[in-house]
Amino acid sequence: MADDLMLRTEDVARHFDVSRPLIQRMIAREGRRTLRAVDGVSFDIPKGTTLSLVGESGCGKSTVARLVVGLYAPTRGRVVFDGRDLAEARSDAAQRRRMQMIFQDPYASLNPRWRVRDIIAEPIRAFGLTRSNAETVERVGQLLTQVGLAPADGQKFPHEFSGGQRQRISIARALSSNPEFLVCDEPTSALDVSVQAQILNLMKDLQARLGLTYLFISHNLAVVRQVSDRVGVMYLGRIVELAPAETLFTTPRHPYTRALMEAIPDLDMTGRQRIPVGGEVPSPITPPSGCPFHPRCALANDRCKAELPPMLPARGTPAAKVACHAVEEGRDGGPQAAVRVAERGGMLAAS
Repeated sequence: MADDLMLRTEDVARHFDVSRPLIQRMIAREGRRTLRAVDGVSFDIPKGTTLSLVGESGCGKSTVARLVVGLYAPTRGRVVFDGRDLAEARSDAAQRRRMQMIFQDPYASLNPRWRVRDIIAEPIRAFGLTRSNAETVERVGQLLTQVGLAPADGQKFPHEFSGGQRQRISIARALSSNPEFLVCDEPTSALDVSVQAQILNLMKDLQARLGLTYLFISHNLAVVRQVSDRVGVMYLGRIVELAPAETLFTTPRHPYTRALMEAIPDLDMTGRQRIPVGGEVPSPITPPSGCPFHPRCALANDRCKAELPPMLPARGTPAAKVACHAVEEGRDGGPQAAVRVAERGGMLAAS
């Protein structure tokens, strides 16, 4: 089974020191302040599959993405890429080219002073994947064609393209080093709905043809259902539910996952009153004790306030792992209540 894994994270955490300068701290008589952006995340991604991470803004999704590709070093835990520790793999050029990242804002991630052909050719030249300039030009043309653009578009600058076309250029650049693993950090969030569908279809087609493995970051549940094999729901730097995509969308177990389902627009216009999740997202600098979701959870009790719940198979839904005392103790209403929540989120079934 280990040979089938492309990526594994083991209790990975990333903390940032956000303290004020020393003199100001001495005057105010305050200690250091630590922001726990990611605080113990573990998951596996088998080869050729897609794991998506969803959650509210600030829950740590993008930080996980940067940890996975080595842009951040973990404060705790480790990332294992195809059987090797990431720190070791990133120091090896042959291993490093096997993973690439697609960023949220395609225009910000493309050099505005370079022509598209040079942007896409940069990884090819950096890793020495071609033997001559003619081969590089031919390869760039193939990549542009592969993502639905014309080879002649390589002569243009990024500002001459639409948002969807720029994202296609970003995908072509990511594919130029012949990677096996792509981290996609909100690749469609800045695009129109119709363009989102085109990009998602392109990514699914490339995965099928090239055998790619994806870590997909998004806050859009409809998008996540379309592209995912498994889904992890993040809250305040932790994964609170991890399940196969269909299981999560048909039987959501964690109270936070159910709250996300309740926020989906009602396309049937039933007039049913929705109960939004109350309270505010706690600060990752001063997280609450026990379960991080307990200040906003209607099912919370004294145990939730004092004890951090472990990730365990959910009662009645063993394919899902959930970090929730209420699910563990059967106080959530079980799979039947979860199905009712999923049915009320009818928009997902139609997407």
